Parts: sequence; C-alpha cells; structure tokens
Amino acid sequence: MRYLHTMLRVGDLDSALDFFVNKLGLEELRRHEVPQGRFTLIFLAPPGQPDAQVELTYNWDPEEYGGGRNFGHLAYEVDDIYALCQSLMDKGVVINRPPRDGRMAFVRSPDNISIELLQKGQALPPAEPWASMDNTGEW
Repeated sequence: MRYLHTMLRVGDLDSALDFFVNKLGLEELRRHEVPQGRFTLIFLAPPGQPDAQVELTYNWDPEEYGGGRNFGHLAYEVDDIYALCQSLMDKGVVINRPPRDGRMAFVRSPDNISIELLQKGQALPPAEPWASMDNTGEW
C-alpha cells in the first residue's frame, strides 16, 4: 500500500489556491477539469515532495461545507517555524496557535481546514513574539 493524497473540498478555488500556493508554498502538480461532472481537481505538494499530495476538489455548483475541523488537520514539517509563521502573518494569515514552544503552530485555510506546522528536528528555542502570543480562534 502507498499513500497517494488527501482530498479537501474547497468553496472558493481562487482563495484556496492563494492560501496553499502563494502563502503556504505548495506547488501545483496537475489539474483535471471534468466538465461533465462539473468539478475541478488540483493536486498540490511541497516543493520536491511529489509523494505528499493534497487534492483540492472544487465543485462548480455552489455547496456549503461546514465544520472543516471534523476533517482533522493536515500537517507539514518546516525548516524554520518562526520564519514561516512570520511570512504567513505578513501575508494576512492568522496564526491560530502560535509556535510558543518553538515546535508547533496551527493556521487555517480559507475553507477552515486546520493546518499543523511542525518544526523539523528539535524545537527552536522559545522566542518573541511567539512565546507570549495568545491563541486566536479555533485550531
């Protein structure tokens, strides 16, 4: 058995792509438009990691997706959690659970999917502003 991908339904394809590609840094690997089924599939992955794919499913007919939290979360290992969290904040992303411990943070996609960010290797030493930053919303 081999892991292939995780599928997320998204309500606004442009905002989802902006988040996952422009802000989080994933790359689009392929796109599949299915006019007869009225949906689009877009496969994304971190640079150089084509085996860690996320499939964004966009249904052309509007649907309401509630409670992204019942999915759980996606998790990504990152080289520098502080640098990535700062970059995300600079791009307007709310850090719901700041990396106070130098190890773990949570953000949410435009469709309310929790994204866990984990520091690669050992936790970084606690640093400001993260060490004293409160949680925001749910994560």
